[in-house]
This record gives sequence, C-alpha cells and structure tokens, in this order.
Amino acid sequence: MNYWLFKSEPNDYSIEDLARDGEAIWDGVRNYQARNFLRQMEEGDLAFFYHSNIKTPSIVGLATVVRSGEIDPTQFDPNSKYFDPKATPESPRWQTVAIAFVEKFPHPLELSVLKARFSTDELLLVRRGNRLSVMPVGEKVAEEILEILRG
Repeated sequence: MNYWLFKSEPNDYSIEDLARDGEAIWDGVRNYQARNFLRQMEEGDLAFFYHSNIKTPSIVGLATVVRSGEIDPTQFDPNSKYFDPKATPESPRWQTVAIAFVEKFPHPLELSVLKARFSTDELLLVRRGNRLSVMPVGEKVAEEILEILRG
C-alpha cells in the first residue's frame, strides 16, 4: 500500500462532500507530474485529504483508492473548464482514480505543524512553491501523520 496527498479547495470539493458522496472520481488534474502520480496509484492506497487555499490549510481526512486507471471524463467535455481539445476517447491524455471516504479527522492537521515536523525532503507538501494537487507521501511520514492525527 502506498500513501498520497490530494489537495482540494473546500469551495470546490471538500472532505464533507466526499463523506456525503461516499465515492468520487478525482477529475480535473491537468498537471503532467500529478497525472503521473495518479497513474501509479493502486486500489487500496490511502490518501490524505488536504484543504488548500483557505486561511489555515490542513489535512482534514482520509480516503482510499477504490479504482485506478480511470479515464478523466472532463477532458472530453467542451463545457468543462478541464476540456482538452487534444484528447479523444481513442487516445485519452488524462487518467485518474476513484476514491472513497474513509474518515474525517476530529482536528485538522495544519500546514504550519507539518512544516515544523517534516523537512522538504520528507514531505513534498512543505516545499516552497510546490503547487501539485496530488503527491506521494512516504510510509514513515504517513505513519507519523496518522499518529499525530489519531493522537
């Protein structure tokens, strides 16, 4: 099993939305490095759900990958802001995963705490200028994060 971190602005899609929906396709990723991370994911991998672009960015919950290798349908929709005119059903450019809700943490784990606890080599999220919406989290770091969150 691998660990990942998924960033989402809560106004777009929050941990509460995932809890309500139960499962969601993680669509709209349009960064090649993030897409390549999505391609590496396997069923059963765990993902930290991170709320970004808010006053106190934080890890707020946990999800699991329930399907990998999904084709992102938004690439074919001309009405979507994620439409890719170069993508075709015969030759899709964007793959993704489906995730399912696991839990919402009782207390968010703030970015400031993560920055104080982990180096930029240990956790990509704390690197200055990192804007990836999907990134790997090493097993040791993931276990520490879970320990902090579950106290």
